[in-house]
Amino acid sequence: MPSATAASPWYKHLWPWIIIGVLATSVTLSLTMVTIAVNNPDNLVNDNYYEAGKGINRSLDRELLAQTLKLKASIHLDELTGEVDLRLTGNSQPKTLELNLISPTQPEKDRRVILARSESEAGRYLGQLTDQVDGRRFVELLGSENQQVWRLFEEEKVAHGVTLQLGDEALQGAEHHEN
Repeated sequence: MPSATAASPWYKHLWPWIIIGVLATSVTLSLTMVTIAVNNPDNLVNDNYYEAGKGINRSLDRELLAQTLKLKASIHLDELTGEVDLRLTGNSQPKTLELNLISPTQPEKDRRVILARSESEAGRYLGQLTDQVDGRRFVELLGSENQQVWRLFEEEKVAHGVTLQLGDEALQGAEHHEN
């Protein structure tokens, strides 16, 4: 660009174009960020805090019931066949169990498996996964005893060849819980 004199029009000077370029870039980036935010809402935010708090108490009651029943579970995921083999010990042997493998940040990676009690072996439950699961997950096991639902819940690193243990950690948050 040839050098402009003071009497030349504004559009022949370099600095106005630099300023316009910076402003145009910031407007473009801002609109891009707004588009991304609108198209990909954050699903981790809960608008109803009161209901979430009540849910925590219900969840804690279910975990206390599992602790009272002295429940422990050992879960093995077969990477080739997708079979879920669960061994349950304690004072509950329901016909079916529900196993939820919950991704902390991506709900589309959550998996739910219904496990049926083995007729031949006490305390053994079998189910089938449709695809492989690995990485950090919240592992939730639900069952019932005398029309009350119990729950084993822990955060685990799910990997093939690793056996998951539920009920082996102390229950957090029950120190000040009143029934």
